[in-house]
Parts: sequence; C-alpha cells; structure tokens
Amino acid sequence: MDDSPEREMIAVPAGRVTLSDRRTQRQWSVSLAPYQLSVFPVTQAQYAQVTGERPSSHQGDRLPVETVSWWDAIRYCNALSGRHGLAPAYRLDANGEDVEWDGTADGYRLPTEAEWEYACRAGTTGPRYGPLDEIAWYRGNSQERIHEVGGKRPNAWGLHDMLGNVWDWCWDVYDAEVYGSYRVLRGGGWFDEHWSCRASVRRRSHPSFQVDDVGFRVARSTRR
Repeated sequence: MDDSPEREMIAVPAGRVTLSDRRTQRQWSVSLAPYQLSVFPVTQAQYAQVTGERPSSHQGDRLPVETVSWWDAIRYCNALSGRHGLAPAYRLDANGEDVEWDGTADGYRLPTEAEWEYACRAGTTGPRYGPLDEIAWYRGNSQERIHEVGGKRPNAWGLHDMLGNVWDWCWDVYDAEVYGSYRVLRGGGWFDEHWSCRASVRRRSHPSFQVDDVGFRVARSTRR
C-alpha cells in the first residue's frame, strides 16, 4: 500500500443527507456536491511515508494510524497534496494555530461530517449499512484491539471501516457556542459498545486530542 490514495478513492455522487444531534434534538439537511473519499482510513504505512512518523500505540503497516490529532490530520492532508502536485486544501497561519479551508483547491482534505454520514449510509436509511458484526470491529468482537483495514465487509459504495475500528476526524466544529474549537468525530472505534457504532452518532474532541481509537480518512473535492 503506497502513499497515493488515488487507487483507493471512491467517487461519491451528489446528494442530500439529514444530520441529527441527540443532545440538542436538532436536525438539519445538507446538500452535497460530488466528491471522493478514501476506501480505508489512512494506514500507518501511508502516514509514515508522508510524514516520517509512526505515532500509533499499536504498530502495524496496515493498521489504521491512530493517536493522531485533528491538527495532525490537517497537516497530513497538506503534505500528501504537496507530494502529488496538488493545491493544498488548508491554509495555516504562521503559528499553525488557525486554519482556513480553500474550497477551490484540488488537494486532499478531511471530509465534512455531512459527507462522512452520506458516504457511510451509502443509500441506506437505518442506523447501519449492514449487520454490525459483519461490517465493524467494535467492543463486542474486536478482542479490545485495533485491526487491519479492510477486514470487514464494505458498504454498498465500497467503503470499508466506516463504522468501528477507529473514529474518523471530520472537518467540522462540533458546537462553537458550547464547546469552542472542538471538532467532530464519526464512526465509533474498536473499544466502543454497539450503540456508538451507528451512522448518525456524533462525538466531539479538542483538535489536539490524541488517543488510540481515533484516526482519519481523506477526501477530495471533485472538479466539475
């Protein structure tokens, strides 16, 4: 598995998804343009090829990279874009403490949470895109450890590990008024109970947070 995700990107069609937040009982609908999303979470081998670093608590080339912050994921996206001659999606300030997303850039980026949920559902409307034991590593079947990417059945669009194994960082701020700069996490992880591994579940954490069940996958905007 090399550092070039082009071979492992799925073209996601335009569409609309309705998100919900259990805490606030709020629902909102988002229209989406076509985009691409990586088939797997970023692996440790891919992360090391781009950054030279292996931060994960559980080592293995085909294991998802984890113990990476939202900021780490942002910097990886820009570095990966640079390696492949693409315009970086993110502009960081001189101190690396503020970031803007350039929506015109063709480089790699994190999915928005609407993109993430739409891709996870892959046309389904239930809490999951299949029986949980068949599609996800979670506390009930993981033996409380992380697993190599692609070991469970993909969804109808060919995306693996959208639920379970590691949570995915998303671009979005969770709730700025209540939680400040905290960013959205989606998908559930290997240590989570079944109720956390659902397409609609939203979790939040500080963008500097690093833990052994949080990773990320990359997206790209589709030029029209």
